[in-house]
Amino acid sequence: MLVDCHIHMVLDGQDWKAAIARHRQTVDEGWIRCRLSHYQKLGFTYLRDGGDRWGVGKRARELAGEYGIVYRTPLAPLCRAGHYGGFIGEKYENLREYANLVAGNRENGADFIKIMISGLMDFDCFGVLTENGLEEAEIRELIHIAHEEGMAVMAHANGAETVIAAAEAGVDSIEHGAYLNEDALHAMKEAGTVWVPTLSTIGNLRGRGRFDENAVERILESAMQNVRLFAAMGGLLAPGTDAGAWAVPHGSLTEYALLKAVLEDETEMALKQGTEVIRQKF
Repeated sequence: MLVDCHIHMVLDGQDWKAAIARHRQTVDEGWIRCRLSHYQKLGFTYLRDGGDRWGVGKRARELAGEYGIVYRTPLAPLCRAGHYGGFIGEKYENLREYANLVAGNRENGADFIKIMISGLMDFDCFGVLTENGLEEAEIRELIHIAHEEGMAVMAHANGAETVIAAAEAGVDSIEHGAYLNEDALHAMKEAGTVWVPTLSTIGNLRGRGRFDENAVERILESAMQNVRLFAAMGGLLAPGTDAGAWAVPHGSLTEYALLKAVLEDETEMALKQGTEVIRQKF
C-alpha cells in the first residue's frame, strides 16, 4: 500500500494558473474523481493535501472514501501577506488575523493547519532561496496558536534557520526542507518532527531544459545527502511528492524511487515510523 503525504489536488503538474482556473468558478468534480481513480489503481491508500482556497482538497476528501483512500486536508494554507504562498492560500497581515484564520479552518473541518514560512528554491542557483524565512518569534507564535486550537501543523519550510525555528517550536512536519545543516537535522530529530523532503520536486526537473541542469543536480545531491544523514540519526521521514507541482504528476512513484536510491534496502523501515506519525497526527 502506498501513501503520498504531500499533494495538491488543485494543481496538475503542468500549468498552475490553468489548473487553478479549472476550479475557480466551481470545483471540477470530474477532475478530482479521475485523479482519485488513478491513485486507487496504483494502490495509494492515504493522501495528505497541502491545501487550496477553492475547496478542491475539501471536495477530494469527501469523495476519497469511495476509492478506498483516507484523505486529509488543511483547507487553505496560511501565509503572511507579501510572502510566498498567496497564489494558493489565505493571507494574514498580523497574528490576530492568523489566529482568526486558524479558528475558522478548524471550525470548517480542517484536519490540520498548513503554514508557509519560507520561499522556494531557485532551481537555477544552488544554495539560493527566493526569499528568506519568517522571523523566529513569528514562526514560534504561528505554531503555538495552531497547537492551542488542537491542530497539528504542516510547515512549508526551506533553509536551516527557518527549519530550526519551526522544529524547536514543535512543528509536526516539515515539507521540502532545502539546504539544511546538521543543526537543523538534529533539531528535527530531537523534536520528533517528521520530514517530508519532496525529492520529486527536484528530481523530476532533470532533463526538462527549464532550469540549469548543473544547479538541479547539485540541489538534488544536497537534499539526498541530508535525507541520508537524517535517516542515520533515526529521524522521522515520510514520502510526499508535492504532486501537482511542475513536472510532478498525480500518482507519481518517483518519490519512492528517489528515497530508495538514498536509503537502499532500508527504505521501507526508514519510512514506516514517520508515515505512521503522519497518519496519527494529521
